[in-house]
Amino acid sequence: MVYALLAAVIAALVIKIAVLKRTARTVCKQLAERLDDDTNGIIFVNTRDRDMRRLASDLNTQLKKLRAEHNRYVSGDAELKAAITNISHDLRTPLTAICGYLEVMKKEEKSGKIENYLEIIEGRTDLMKQLTEELFRYSVILSSDINAETEELCVNQVLEDCIMGYYAALTEKGITPEIELTEEKVIRTVNRSALARVFNNLMNNALKYSSGDLFISLSTEGEIIFSNTAEGLTKVQVERLFDRFYTVQAARNSTGLGLSIARTFIDQMNGSISAELAGERLIIRINI
Repeated sequence: MVYALLAAVIAALVIKIAVLKRTARTVCKQLAERLDDDTNGIIFVNTRDRDMRRLASDLNTQLKKLRAEHNRYVSGDAELKAAITNISHDLRTPLTAICGYLEVMKKEEKSGKIENYLEIIEGRTDLMKQLTEELFRYSVILSSDINAETEELCVNQVLEDCIMGYYAALTEKGITPEIELTEEKVIRTVNRSALARVFNNLMNNALKYSSGDLFISLSTEGEIIFSNTAEGLTKVQVERLFDRFYTVQAARNSTGLGLSIARTFIDQMNGSISAELAGERLIIRINI
């Protein structure tokens, strides 16, 4: 009699455990689906066990909070993009007028001192136009789908063209780049202008902040490295390099968007980009 009762208890426990395991697997599956889908669905459990029902209830509460935070983020991000577009567009009109009046003033008779002032104003105006265009292009980049226009490209050639385009500017600053590119062709199906923009932004970054050297490499696996000495750079600053509008210095000729744009493009290519500090060397790695 005792053995029969014990066997019944064991059988009941085995069944209970099996039911709980099945319910746990169901909860895990539903949670994964709810996280992937942009819906308001909740997690259901077909069991009377109070602990499992409480677990499902707690998860539903957290899912609701997560969706609310996600919606706030999406709304805020959309508002920021719209604000950037509107601001850059609104700035164009007065800048165009300023440039027009400057051209008129340059044709008038004036003293050498006034000519000097006009040159300074013209330089600052050109810089404002450059920064405004950068903001406008950034808003366009965020709202576009670069994967809509892709083609098979030789990454080696795109990178070489970029290096050649910046070679004169680099040597003018006393920087002779050390280049190690694989002879094997690295072929990727990506957007040509987006990839070129990534390389251009990285070259611009090195041009502004390098302490006198630049190393560029491309491996057969498609890993691209940009490395240069960056004296005074800290690990905290490196961690923020890809943040929107972040600049290491309060640079007057920088929007802090170059590396952020590079990361946006690389993400859209399903690649990866990262930065690290090794001693005083800044190393940026790209895998595509």
